[in-house]
Amino acid sequence: MKTYRIAAIPGDGIGKEVIAAGIEVLHSLAEKEEFEIKIESFDWSSERYLETGAYIPEGGLEKLKTYDAIFFGAVGSPKVPDHISLWGLRLPICQGFDQYANVRPARVLPGVKSPLTNGKHIDWVIIRENTEGEYSGSGGRVHRGLPEEVATETSVFTRVGVERIHRFAFELARKRPRQHLTLVTKSNAQRHGMVLWDEIFYEVAKKYPEVQTDRVLVDAVTTRMVLKPELLDTIVASNLHADILSDLAAALSGSLGIAPTANLNPERKFPSMFEPIHGSAFDITGKGVANPIATFWTAALMLEHLGEPKTAARLMQAIERSTEEQVFTPDLGGVHNTRAVTNAVKRAL
Repeated sequence: MKTYRIAAIPGDGIGKEVIAAGIEVLHSLAEKEEFEIKIESFDWSSERYLETGAYIPEGGLEKLKTYDAIFFGAVGSPKVPDHISLWGLRLPICQGFDQYANVRPARVLPGVKSPLTNGKHIDWVIIRENTEGEYSGSGGRVHRGLPEEVATETSVFTRVGVERIHRFAFELARKRPRQHLTLVTKSNAQRHGMVLWDEIFYEVAKKYPEVQTDRVLVDAVTTRMVLKPELLDTIVASNLHADILSDLAAALSGSLGIAPTANLNPERKFPSMFEPIHGSAFDITGKGVANPIATFWTAALMLEHLGEPKTAARLMQAIERSTEEQVFTPDLGGVHNTRAVTNAVKRAL
């Protein structure tokens, strides 16, 4: 029997609640399939940071390398500045393990109502460059506290980084029924890095003649997402742009509570990390109403990456059965809690 070793990092806020639900569903699923899942939980969180001064203990990333995948909840706490929590936990894993392809599917699940009248046309995959660009960490502050204080935040784009994310995007786009890929940049105003993105995109496009392409500026694509969602399919964008667009995509699909994420190292030199999109959501932490659907869908992405596509499809069918029955948490307009949604998915399995 095949065994998969998963490192679970529940993190902060509702991350602890939804990862617990996700682990429960994964174990339930494994009992019905011909593989075993062994999960080890790590207490890397803002609580740990406040107690020890570090999110990741010494040697933590080296230990994490030994796992087949990482199941991540959320990071962020009202007690810790956001830039410290993000750079203390999530980004060191994404950058340290070269998880350069962030994949975020978005579609309206059965029974879920989109705020758009034409939301049924939403069936997108947003591919986000995940290790450089606007979140490269390049920059600094000088003359702190003085009237002439200066802060710089430099977007760093490398040919290697841009080319490989475009190649990944084309590979994914050609496997989808429409074989259509939209490039999103802001090259009219950002004439160096974004123009490089454009140029490399069309260089790579020559190797994929079967894929139809178009280019849309980032501000214009937001209106297309709202007014003409049927014109979009697969989208590739930089770290910052795709981060924002994927949150919009989740909201247009019904709720951030249903949106999954895969942080992939496509070459599999390092483990990939899988997380729901919604964050730590301290406003509902401890109330038992966090939506676990995003975590279950994220688990399906993880199973597919691990080489279990049939099991991943089975889990997605169970998720869709539960949403079709409208077993919804409050973010989707329902009255059910995390436990009820988890039980519904387990029953559907």
